Amino acid sequence: MPLACAFDAVSGAWRPVTEAFRCSPAGHALIERVDARVRAGVPVYPPEPLRALALTPLEAVRAVILGQDPYHGPGQAEGLAFSVPAGVRPPPSLGNLFKELQRDLGQPPPASGSLVPWARRGVLLLNTCLTVEEGMPASHAKFGWEVLTDRLISAVATQPLPVAFLLWGAHAQAKAGLIAAAGGPHRLWRANHPSPLSARRPPVPFIGCGHFSAAADFLAAAGRPVDWSLGADSRA
Repeated sequence: MPLACAFDAVSGAWRPVTEAFRCSPAGHALIERVDARVRAGVPVYPPEPLRALALTPLEAVRAVILGQDPYHGPGQAEGLAFSVPAGVRPPPSLGNLFKELQRDLGQPPPASGSLVPWARRGVLLLNTCLTVEEGMPASHAKFGWEVLTDRLISAVATQPLPVAFLLWGAHAQAKAGLIAAAGGPHRLWRANHPSPLSARRPPVPFIGCGHFSAAADFLAAAGRPVDWSLGADSRA
């Protein structure tokens, strides 16, 4: 599917942000570069790069989890940071996410690696680069996606209601300035990335960070409770 069609499908309050980008030189260049790779027969993932926006309307965002770029293995990426489709074995970073969820909130590992239930409950699962080529991590970094995703992060940060931002790893933490610049009633939590290479290392190990419970407490106090459970509905 041409990338322009993905932009056509964006609706609601996200659309002014994505349309302004699409009509810019950076947007034109991004669409041409990605579509050129597809026309050349290169496998590009995921099939729906803007799916996070479809599942989580801007006004519904309660929490944001930032990833870097999509999984680059066949069948893994589903357009949501850290998530994989039902039936696909969770990659190591997602496995560590489930370990921390169990340690922090006592939730057993779910039957599925899909985080679609979170997205539908207001957790924006956004990668900062939204496409990747098979077997080549970060292959579409600097294509222009970062211009768009920075604007999407800023759009969330300018919302009047409190949002919990969970920034795991240096790449996500680099976006803290965008959030702080908006001056909203939000909270940021920082920890290492859940990758096995860093999840248990200092300065702030991901395993043991307690971000799920901390964000839940913050949002509950603000009258915007978030549900971190991944039960039967995550099998769909």
